[in-house]
Amino acid sequence: MNRREFMVAGGTALAARFVPDRQKQWAPYANTLAIDALGGIFPSNPDGSFSERDLSEIRESGLSAVVLTLAPSGPTRFDEAALHRTLKELGDWDGRLRAHPQTLANIRTGVDLASAHDARKLGLIYGFQDTSPLGEDPKRIDMFYERGVRVIQLTHNKRNLVGDGCMEPGNAGLSQFGHEVIAALNARRIQIDLAHGGRRTIKEAIAASKLPVTISHTGCAALCDLPRTVPDDTLRAMADRGGVAGIIFWPYLRRDTQPMAEDVIRHIEHAIKVCGEDHVGIGTDGNISPMERTPEFERQNREWVESATADGIFERGRPLPLYTFIPDLNHARRFETLGAMLSARGHSDARIAKVLGGNFARVMSEVWG
Repeated sequence: MNRREFMVAGGTALAARFVPDRQKQWAPYANTLAIDALGGIFPSNPDGSFSERDLSEIRESGLSAVVLTLAPSGPTRFDEAALHRTLKELGDWDGRLRAHPQTLANIRTGVDLASAHDARKLGLIYGFQDTSPLGEDPKRIDMFYERGVRVIQLTHNKRNLVGDGCMEPGNAGLSQFGHEVIAALNARRIQIDLAHGGRRTIKEAIAASKLPVTISHTGCAALCDLPRTVPDDTLRAMADRGGVAGIIFWPYLRRDTQPMAEDVIRHIEHAIKVCGEDHVGIGTDGNISPMERTPEFERQNREWVESATADGIFERGRPLPLYTFIPDLNHARRFETLGAMLSARGHSDARIAKVLGGNFARVMSEVWG
């Protein structure tokens, strides 16, 4: 069971909030175009539909858009069954959009982002966290573009035909096929995401792309040097070419204990210092709705973390518990809480609006048109 399946099966009884900072408010948030550059909406009904609670949390979040992952991530071989699963997933999300036109909007252009924000809807950005859905045929990019896919991540943790992911010890970088794929993604004006990339892969892709790239959900290696975080020189190179890096909510922000909101702020502030305020955002890699920390959830989460550690996703010997969300931001309106925290630390409203979504809106609009 992968993490998303676990969250649907065992972690989406969305009743309680474990949020001491729930009441923190930031007045400009009502008019802020907020984007989660890698997130999720996990329908809690058994048939895959949204419950009224799901829809309520979506509206409460205040988010203008979220990038979804609609293909299996990290398979060593993306076979026909995986391709059909991806096409079905795209169809299922098309159906959810049709079912909830007052709450959800499809995002394909920069104009769509602005329209979703103005209408107070949540914009859904279709994305992949791997180029494996392309197989050996870059022409599939055209098919996925027509189906609405607007963000494609080059690699997941492991090596694929495009290049090395962050867990490959060889750190071999991009393949020749990878350069072909980058050129094809640029030609179709699909946003290239470099999260999960090996460090050489990320550097080479930044140089190869003719359009700005993103690193949707990551952290700063200068603060926590793990395979999923990015060194300062690479962050600067990305920013120099107009890109944006999103700070993740996973346990990659510190090594000694579970990260909390103060750690998210610490990485945001370091990234601003390195990249400038125009090149930093947020990619939670988590569900919009809060997680209810029931005894059953805690048991299942511990089992998943132990399995992930065995697979090398987390370092061995890390103290438990670990969560793939930030406990004191475990509520739907977490972006506003971050805005309030940044404001209290002296950041201007204009800078905060950029970090909460303005920067990703800019780069996505530039790439998509």
